[in-house]
Amino acid sequence: MVFKENISEYQPKMVKKITFTLCWILSLFVRGAEVRDMNLPGCSHVKPLWYRAISDEEFVLQCALPDKDSTHMYKHSLLKQHKVEWFWHPKDTEPLEAIKESSNPALQGDTLWFKPVRENASGVYVCMIWEKMPCLKIVLEVQTKKVAKCSGYDTNILYLLAGIGNSITCPGTKCYNHIKKPGVKWYKDGHQIKHMKSRQSLKLKPNEIYLNPTYDKDAGIYVCDYTLSDNSTKWTMRTTVTVEVIAKNTIHPPNLLYPSGVVILEAELGKPLELECRVQFGFEAVSSTRVTWKRNNKEDDTNEKLNQETSVYQKGLKGHTLLHVAKLKEVTERDLRSNFTCFAENLMGNATAVIQLKRKQRVFLLYILCSAISTLFAFLLCTAFIYQHWIEIVLMYRSYLVHNETTGDGKEFDAFVSYAKPDSSESDSTLISEEKFALELLPDMLENKYGYKLCILERDILPGGAYTDEVVTAIKQSRRAIIILSPAYVSGPSIFELQAAVNCALEDKKIKLVLIKFQAFQEPETLPPVVKKALRILPVITWKSSISAAPNKKFWKYMHYHMPVKTTEMLRNCSLKGFFQRLFNLIYR
Repeated sequence: MVFKENISEYQPKMVKKITFTLCWILSLFVRGAEVRDMNLPGCSHVKPLWYRAISDEEFVLQCALPDKDSTHMYKHSLLKQHKVEWFWHPKDTEPLEAIKESSNPALQGDTLWFKPVRENASGVYVCMIWEKMPCLKIVLEVQTKKVAKCSGYDTNILYLLAGIGNSITCPGTKCYNHIKKPGVKWYKDGHQIKHMKSRQSLKLKPNEIYLNPTYDKDAGIYVCDYTLSDNSTKWTMRTTVTVEVIAKNTIHPPNLLYPSGVVILEAELGKPLELECRVQFGFEAVSSTRVTWKRNNKEDDTNEKLNQETSVYQKGLKGHTLLHVAKLKEVTERDLRSNFTCFAENLMGNATAVIQLKRKQRVFLLYILCSAISTLFAFLLCTAFIYQHWIEIVLMYRSYLVHNETTGDGKEFDAFVSYAKPDSSESDSTLISEEKFALELLPDMLENKYGYKLCILERDILPGGAYTDEVVTAIKQSRRAIIILSPAYVSGPSIFELQAAVNCALEDKKIKLVLIKFQAFQEPETLPPVVKKALRILPVITWKSSISAAPNKKFWKYMHYHMPVKTTEMLRNCSLKGFFQRLFNLIYR
């Protein structure tokens, strides 16, 4: 018994599925062909839906049964999930035709869009949705405004000013004035419009929608339905209205964002180039904007017409921005001599800007850049080299280019040496003594190596005269006075020789003093003022304490620098050899 009951429940489902399958197979068979019998399997007992439309207006049919609780009129995404088939039976005497893909009517999801609908579109429409709806019949009657007794029927495109109150009236309510109409059901972009707590500014009235204020999101396609009773038939009167939200027309001319004024661009001959012009336009309900490139203020150049393209971005109620591009296949000499003018205009005026092309000198600029860097590097290298070896350079210059300073000056000695006579009890055996420095090291370097003639009082002046006279005479016969400073010197009797040398130098400009700081000392308060002044302003060469002269190579260079210019073969060879030796060491070390 249970088995029989299950079979009895299963049989209707089985029959229904077989019938649906046969219907679908038949629909595939007759797609694009003619069917003489209107009663397709599964459609003979289907009750049709009745719709009316106004000719020359936009209209839409949905392959779905009407549902008072439905929140959607159509779903474009349905086409991706299920296959929808549409058929049309214009008249009883004509065959059933399959509706193919076209621009009018257009198949979109589960809907059939007429853009617009014509009188000859009247007839019976049959739609099928695989695995969802076996068959649905829709009777469509398209009437003219005159037949439908429409009065004051507005255009199906409505422009609303943003920010203020506006109303959207159902166009179909302007027809059939002799018939009382029930409430209107509204849809926007396929979604049913209802009262929303989140949108208190939207109010639904019997035949219109009131918006206060109006926002840009209110733009879209609105569909309104209401029911008409004609004898025993209930028609659904459906009309559409396209709403565009606009702003007040601009009062400003175009604003050229780029270029501005005159712009110079570098271009390479033979290479392609794009000239960009970005223009900002204010909002206009009826757009009158225009942007074009001109060559030398001529819009149409018959010799070489500019290839121009325009793209729009940042479009909104505040206006939009245009990007207008002129493309040059390859830059020519003529392009370099031309002025390219971007011309933009609207109802409020126009604006222009100019781009001029300049030849790009890549190789020349690279050569200049490399030359500048090389010159700077060479300058820094030479500066560092001169800073490190300036003494050798000066000495070599003096040896070759400066005349002999000692010629014809009447002097006998190149330098007078003044030092303190040491006390044997204070001598330090670990370091070179002051006496050894004055009597041995100085003569060995200055006389034997550089060829100078020194005057050492104990060695070169015969005793017998007055000490003071002998000192003054020896200084006057010398070109330099070398003073070896030490604590014993500044506090002992030898300070007289420094004072005498200063006085002789003041009288004879050819005499110059060279101070050697042999040991650190403090100036006694008893020093004569002229000596104190000399110690502050005269150049001082410091001797580094040592047991030999080897660590003081720099000292001897400074000594040579302060000595008179005396060009001898020995000096020339020494300077030249030293200079080139140091130059070689600097480069290859």
